[in-house]
Amino acid sequence: MRMHIELDDEVVREVDRLAGPRERTAFVRRAVLRALEDAQRATALRSAAGSLRSPAPEDTPHEWDADPAGWVRAQRRSDDRRAG
Repeated sequence: MRMHIELDDEVVREVDRLAGPRERTAFVRRAVLRALEDAQRATALRSAAGSLRSPAPEDTPHEWDADPAGWVRAQRRSDDRRAG
């Protein structure tokens, strides 16, 4: 389907510089498709926002909670590929 759009001269010059004057349609098509994907993704994210409950910290204890730095040191020491 054809569609008539108006763009400022500066925008058209920039499209021509990036895509080439004989590639305007393909460039604009890709830009519109990317904008549609972004809009659809944003809509999906907005509809999913808040749908997952964050567990309370006491509900999900981790082995590193008491001493995070110590846990990291122990992880590093347990890796034989690591020097030192």
